Amino acid sequence: MWSVEIAGESTASPDALYARWADVGTWSEWNDDVARIEMTDAFAPGARAQMVFGDGSSLPFEITWVEPGRGYEDLTEIPDAGVAVRVRHTAEPDGDRTRITYRCEVTGADDDTCAAVGAGVSEDFGAVIDGLARIVEGR
Repeated sequence: MWSVEIAGESTASPDALYARWADVGTWSEWNDDVARIEMTDAFAPGARAQMVFGDGSSLPFEITWVEPGRGYEDLTEIPDAGVAVRVRHTAEPDGDRTRITYRCEVTGADDDTCAAVGAGVSEDFGAVIDGLARIVEGR
């Protein structure tokens, strides 16, 4: 198993940040690696989607937890690597700001494989969190 937690701050409310997460059509506005999200189900546990990247490749994922105004978790199975990647995205009040946290956990293979996959998945989390905050704050 491997895990990491990356956090940032925003002046936007948790509700405003959550609204952006729940509107998957906007993800490419604040995540440079995402070309689009293809999701036909409602943004709720059990919803399945495809994250399509700029190079045309894609990864299927499932929404496993949703708490409106607080966050969500997604699960991506990567059979070629023998791992499951869970990322929990949360927005919590922190004084007059909101703390945005992305927690990534990789399980299913040996520790080295989990670490390699996890590092690749999470390497842009800081930039993604900053991009989300910037868009929601209107900067």
